[in-house]
Amino acid sequence: QVQLVESGGGLVHPGGSLTLSCAASGFTGEPYMVGWFRQAPGKEREGVSCIDNGGNEVFAWSVKGRFTMSRDNAKNTVYLQMNSLKIEDTGVYYCAAGQGGLVSGLVASTYTYWGQGTPVTVQS
Repeated sequence: QVQLVESGGGLVHPGGSLTLSCAASGFTGEPYMVGWFRQAPGKEREGVSCIDNGGNEVFAWSVKGRFTMSRDNAKNTVYLQMNSLKIEDTGVYYCAAGQGGLVSGLVASTYTYWGQGTPVTVQS
């Protein structure tokens, strides 16, 4: 059974940092592309970043330069390092896995599997 489990969310002040983890299990075959999405209260889910099998990444313009991704295939875990957090980064963060390409890596419909989400709150 395929499963994605996010962790690492929490409450942080503006300018602070958090690292989210996405642990995957139950996958077979080729490694999947993994994406991070977030959904703020009352807003649509938006793509934040993605990383493909080769470690190539795409970031939304709103987080570029502040967020980085990495993946440890041996541990089946993908990380989202979030620095210089802003109040507008608040939301529930979801990781997702699929077999699309980077060109559609920030599009939710690219992904087949989703985690349950982890909340991130940035407030003064």
